[in-house]
Amino acid sequence: MSQDRVAVVIPSRYASTRFPAKPLAMLCGKPMVQHVYEKAAASSADLTVVATDHQAIYNTVVGFGGKAVMTAESHPSGTDRIAEAVSKLGGEVDIIINVQGDEPLIPTSVIDELIAIMKCDPSIEMATVAVPGNRATMTENNVKVVFGEDRFALYFSRSMIPFLRKGGVEAPVYLHWGIYAYRRSALERFVSLPPGRLENCEKLEQLRALENGIRIYVHLSELESIGIDTPEDLVRAEKKLLEGR
Repeated sequence: MSQDRVAVVIPSRYASTRFPAKPLAMLCGKPMVQHVYEKAAASSADLTVVATDHQAIYNTVVGFGGKAVMTAESHPSGTDRIAEAVSKLGGEVDIIINVQGDEPLIPTSVIDELIAIMKCDPSIEMATVAVPGNRATMTENNVKVVFGEDRFALYFSRSMIPFLRKGGVEAPVYLHWGIYAYRRSALERFVSLPPGRLENCEKLEQLRALENGIRIYVHLSELESIGIDTPEDLVRAEKKLLEGR
């Protein structure tokens, strides 16, 4: 296993159409961003940092003893925000794990599994996670992924893939879990590329990687988390946290 230095970077944006100031929403007595930070900091990564565009989030992270980096408000995506944060980090960072700031229940073990994958196989430029899905209940809000026998992604879509045609043989459906691992060189290349036609069509930035020959390894997990998009999701997450105590 390589000795590459690993950083978990948590993009944390203040503005949100559906849930303004979401990272600062209280969850079981702590701001949501603190839950995410603590899960990431418990991993085998060498460094955990929040990349934010708002002083209140920065102050909150520093206040609970975490590390934060201020980034521009103008970034079109969390990946661009992460790239700026990495450029500002002291010391060399070889592998970057992108943990979304709205995943307060993310299992630390999933982060560690991605780190191990990247350290064990230097040929992998980028990796992500998928979990089994239910064809009957998934909607266009759920991103699906199909991958080859080698576990590298073939495509991501909001549509149902693979499509089950009448008379066809059922195949498993996988839900994409938006945590990513990047080699630093792949991250820098990714953010230098313009959005592609598939990305612009589906509004999925990971398609930019596939369109430009950056292969994405898909790690399969049976675990789950709850992404917080609305105040209702926060209620569900709090219930799950309390049940786990």
